[in-house]
Amino acid sequence: MPQLPPSRLPNFRNLGVLLRALVLVQLLRLVFAWVQGPGWRAWWQGLLDAAPLYEPVTLSVVLCLYALAPWLERATYRRAVAAVVALAALVAAAWHSALTLGMGLGLSGSAGHSASVAALVAGAVLFYFNWRHHRLSPALTEARMTALQARIRPHFLYNSLNSVLALLRSQPTAAEDLLHDLADLYRALLADARTLVPLEQELALARAYVNIEQRRLGERLRLHWLCDHAPARAQVPPLLLQPLLENAVRYGVEPNPHGADVTLQAVADDTTLLLYVRNTLPPPHVAGQTPHNGNHMALDNIRERLALHFDAEASLRISQEGGEFEVLVRMPFQEQSG
Repeated sequence: MPQLPPSRLPNFRNLGVLLRALVLVQLLRLVFAWVQGPGWRAWWQGLLDAAPLYEPVTLSVVLCLYALAPWLERATYRRAVAAVVALAALVAAAWHSALTLGMGLGLSGSAGHSASVAALVAGAVLFYFNWRHHRLSPALTEARMTALQARIRPHFLYNSLNSVLALLRSQPTAAEDLLHDLADLYRALLADARTLVPLEQELALARAYVNIEQRRLGERLRLHWLCDHAPARAQVPPLLLQPLLENAVRYGVEPNPHGADVTLQAVADDTTLLLYVRNTLPPPHVAGQTPHNGNHMALDNIRERLALHFDAEASLRISQEGGEFEVLVRMPFQEQSG
């Protein structure tokens, strides 16, 4: 039986996490209001009566979780859960006292009752995120396996081994280097997809793949490497760049007898990492399939893994203009700790 991943709190600075938390809190509010006052009129009146307390508490807790996100990420899971539940209870009690004593609003229940409800809601939200984390972990593994099956094309392995055989006698050192590149590539394919890796590791893997294809395609593959200022410690999903480069080779370089230009570019600011993979397209009379109307398996798989790792804060966009095909990957800029 596969081992379950350790429990952990979500990143409360992730837009998708915050939106899910807010939606879930509001759904729980609707349920609580119905339990306390069955019937449409009583339910609606209960929502109105609770709004002056429920909404400020919700927004205040969300803002606090956003501010405390770095500490919560470092804390143990149990300590982080206890902190979040206690925070929700304290904020609810403080708002209840401020609204009743400071502003004279007639709220039902006591500060202790409000604190208890807030603690229950916080616990329910954390339970949902923990359940979702354990559900998505197998999904990441499945996505990795899909990537593995999609990327290991038999003819790529066949061509690579043929290149090695052709070099063994005349250039044994080059053949050995090629085998090392091939081993690095397949080692990455078998890695755990649930763990983010440094960008420098992905760039090294991309270079290993390009070295293999360069030996086969020669001057037809013209790579432009615009990654000198890339943030080496930025965290990215494993096996991200190689499938994009393989698509560029497959649909840009291989169909064109004259080859194609392939550009890999990495740009980052304080919050966002952008990765571009571009390739010139062959003329229409020799183009055959292009990524636009060809096999989307690799792109769809990368989209899925980006969503599983970064939720709504990551995206993959494709465009075709001026005889060039471009894939843009956008994700949060997270540096490797330590």
